[in-house]
Amino acid sequence: MVVMAKAEGFGAVRQVAGRLLTERAIEGETVARANRSARPARSVTVNLAESPLGWLLARGLIDERQFEAGEKLRADWERANLAPSITMRWDAAPRSGGYRGRDDHLEPTERQAAARQRFDAAITALGRDLNDIAWRVICSGEAMPVAEKALGWPVRSGRLVLRMALDRLADFYRLP
Repeated sequence: MVVMAKAEGFGAVRQVAGRLLTERAIEGETVARANRSARPARSVTVNLAESPLGWLLARGLIDERQFEAGEKLRADWERANLAPSITMRWDAAPRSGGYRGRDDHLEPTERQAAARQRFDAAITALGRDLNDIAWRVICSGEAMPVAEKALGWPVRSGRLVLRMALDRLADFYRLP
């Protein structure tokens, strides 16, 4: 079964084996074709149902700005390595001297600390009333009904509160 939909920034959405997949172009990379039209040089397949935010976006329950705000918060959460570790870390030890990496010239621990500061500032900007649902759905990956039940909220009330939290996050991250 193939389902076609168009969302800003996303290509065609198709459903394969119960998973919503979409082709997303890598930003900034285009190649001129023979007929002088530009097309994405690379694309990746993204599973929209992978996170609760992706699920909400695929069904039109949140907009692209809210989705991007939630993804920024989740990215800071993951970069700060705030999730509990279950096993031993097998990452390579950082090399000293001659590090030629990203343009920000930060060591991995400094990038982690900066992500932690951004995450803490975003959660503080949300306030006590909105940070609980945002953390549960965005960072922890809980489904909306599970988060509502854990917070003792009525059914379907979490979506409205999450939309307000995502709007506040978008303002915090200064998204257009």
